[in-house]
Amino acid sequence: MAKVFEATVTAPVNIAVIKYWGKRDAALILPTNSSLSVTLSQDHLSTRTTIRAAPEFTGDRLWLNGVEESIAASKRLINSITTARKLRAALEQQDADAAPLSTWGLHICSENNFPTAAGLASSASGYAALVSALGALFGLPQSASDLSRVARVGSGSACRSMFGGFVAWQAGISDDGSDSQAVQVADRQHWPELQALVLVVSDQKKTVSSTAGMQTTVDTSQLFAERVRTVVPQRMEAMQKAIAERDFAAFAEITMRDSNQFHAVCLDTYPPISYMNDTSRAIAGIVHAFNAAVGRVAAAYTYDAGPNAVIYALKDDMRDIVELFTHCFPRPDAVLPETFYANPFAVFDTPDAAGSRITNLNVAQLAQTAGKFPAGSVRRFIHTEVGDGPRVLPASQSLLDSAGMPKHVRE
Repeated sequence: MAKVFEATVTAPVNIAVIKYWGKRDAALILPTNSSLSVTLSQDHLSTRTTIRAAPEFTGDRLWLNGVEESIAASKRLINSITTARKLRAALEQQDADAAPLSTWGLHICSENNFPTAAGLASSASGYAALVSALGALFGLPQSASDLSRVARVGSGSACRSMFGGFVAWQAGISDDGSDSQAVQVADRQHWPELQALVLVVSDQKKTVSSTAGMQTTVDTSQLFAERVRTVVPQRMEAMQKAIAERDFAAFAEITMRDSNQFHAVCLDTYPPISYMNDTSRAIAGIVHAFNAAVGRVAAAYTYDAGPNAVIYALKDDMRDIVELFTHCFPRPDAVLPETFYANPFAVFDTPDAAGSRITNLNVAQLAQTAGKFPAGSVRRFIHTEVGDGPRVLPASQSLLDSAGMPKHVRE
């Protein structure tokens, strides 16, 4: 039997606490400012990608969530694949016995276990999975930081998903992008008490893509230049200090302030861009009210380019937060309890108990004041924690069948 050249990996979602918004070079995806993110657990949010190389494949093909997509329509996808192929070709030139994988066609199959293009960093995990799978398939010796530059040319924030824990994307200053890469600030074990609650307000595709939105901001926002020049450098330093010291109050304040400023810059864009909606803004208000009710900064919200909220908190406070928000934003009857809130950390006795009780009296009083929003205002809750970087999976986890075609196809 002929040897099969294939690799399957999963890659994580990352959620920025210091936001990336704006490019100094659109072709190379070089950012105007550095950014910093938290990698979330792949047990709850991940992209799985299988890539097979074979001489009989007539060309490169891609299936995303069971639907074939055009590779030729995406310059970024082509750039990532081409860059990885060049690295493989260099290895083949040094080893005459190496299989000529760089010249063979590729079948790429990728699946997300979360909504695509809905403000949950699907492009980040997608390109990180693609590049990690190419690296494993091609046997590339480059470091994770080196490969993060390959992921970056596909999707800027993807470079941060090449690591677990807490990750900085260094903006760099070189015109060729050689110093614009991701580095790990701290691994996942550094702060294991930190958890995240994702509130999926919408799983629909954004009306204004991040790519289009940030370019308009760079061109038109007067607030943007000040953010890049002074605010972000100061916050990057302060955030790294907060993470090093596991200072949640400082981490939380910086996270919320940076999210607020990011969306203020979007509103200062002309025409203005509004990624948050009324439910998003209500969630932010309840987080501030929760902090006041417990008498300290115990929760922090952040929003990427979409309406979905991510709430960070320490494990000991997350129970109160889950109880509060599942009460205020109840489950629609048509949604299964385990879909609405999977209960991975046993906050409730069973998933169908979500929203049924609030044990903290101060939080219960807050819930009465906040009231209940229409069922379905939050479509689902995803409770997760800090996670690791890309994982290489065994062949049994492949998304391709023996012929190199997707096992799962949607019409």
